[in-house]
Amino acid sequence: MSVAPARFAAVNVLLAVERGRTTLAAEIERARRDLEDARDRALVIELATGTLRWQARLDALLAQCSRRPLDNIAPEVRAIVRVSAYQLDHLTRIPAHAILNDAVELTRALGTPRAAGFVNAVLRSFVRRRAKLSLPARPPADADAKARISYLATTMSHPAWLVTRWLDRYGFDATERWCEFNNATPSMSVRSTGRLGVTDIIAALQAAGIDAHPAPHVADAIRLAPGALGRIPGALEAEILVQDEASQILAHSVGAQPGERVLDLCAAPGAKTLVLSQDLDDRGLLVAADYRRSRVRLLAATLERMSVQAAVVALDARRPLPFGPVFDRVFVDAPCSGLGVVSRDPDLKWAREASELPAFARAQTTILRSAADAVRPGGTLVYATCSSEPEENERVVEAFRGADERFSRERAVPGPLVRNGPSFVDAAGHLRTLPFRDGLDAFFAAVLVRRKGA
Repeated sequence: MSVAPARFAAVNVLLAVERGRTTLAAEIERARRDLEDARDRALVIELATGTLRWQARLDALLAQCSRRPLDNIAPEVRAIVRVSAYQLDHLTRIPAHAILNDAVELTRALGTPRAAGFVNAVLRSFVRRRAKLSLPARPPADADAKARISYLATTMSHPAWLVTRWLDRYGFDATERWCEFNNATPSMSVRSTGRLGVTDIIAALQAAGIDAHPAPHVADAIRLAPGALGRIPGALEAEILVQDEASQILAHSVGAQPGERVLDLCAAPGAKTLVLSQDLDDRGLLVAADYRRSRVRLLAATLERMSVQAAVVALDARRPLPFGPVFDRVFVDAPCSGLGVVSRDPDLKWAREASELPAFARAQTTILRSAADAVRPGGTLVYATCSSEPEENERVVEAFRGADERFSRERAVPGPLVRNGPSFVDAAGHLRTLPFRDGLDAFFAAVLVRRKGA
């Protein structure tokens, strides 16, 4: 193939995501398995992820170079010009003529040879006119909502409906910082499986030439520079598990204590289960559950690799659970829109619509009601999501409490390993991480206690 393998793979990743067959993470993993060169594996991540992060901005620039609206061209051609524009705008180490040549060859490789002239013309115009192409400027302080939304949606490349919501709740400056956070390549947090101490792991990573430091928010977490994971030696990789700090904070907020019975109801892939196991200190009972067979297999494999002592079961939490009220703590990390983690999964910001949120909320409420029956009197139920939106967070909790008087809300406690834990707890007692404030993805948790005798 005359086309660079990483560019060919990146275009196919974007096509698969646009067609709704898969997620970005799953498709990148599939593409990486077919690339032998480590540099190609890194480049396909950069191209596919970067293009999706900046999709709205790229489309606005490309629209000024094309006589045809991007929505009216073949998906293959749209993916090619988007990836190429991202390269031209962000990866300046690659010569423009090489990008254009690859783009033309890609049209032939993907079965759209008649589009070669169109692709060449659009991208040549992009290169020639780039300095004159315009985007909505950052609005002045007295600008109206329309100007603010135009800038955030186009120049900062986020869905207009989503930034409108953030503007209403947090204001312009915070929303702009949130968009900046989402568009930056995220750092990575990992934690020890328990066989090696944090200090030992950091020393070993640094000896391997990897930028690793204690994480700022969680005492037993490690922060790595972006792109470091692929360079970790295999033996050392077996001693760690990738997990965002916000996710670790949520798991610690469950407050699992040695000797307790704990149910992790939506547990796959298993990172939060590892935190619960370590908080239990391997004393007590830990049950980890999920629904789909593939998720249960992934959960079991993760826990086996981490040597976590837990019973793994397949459960559909949308239905009554096969347990009586026997658990001291039940953790529901509910399936959600994922709108709090678009820094890592930028495909989600384009895949989701506001109209989907009520359906997510209904499913979440159903799961929460099922989980409640497994909590013993005096026990704790923790509801969590990686969503930024109230419909999936506090409104689900309000709806649940309105229908089940057995539970009262309790102020969340992030736990002793979380630095400055109270700063993550809002006035209502919910745990909430915010990108513009904390430099973390947007996670939410509420703690509910079943009344004794109820």
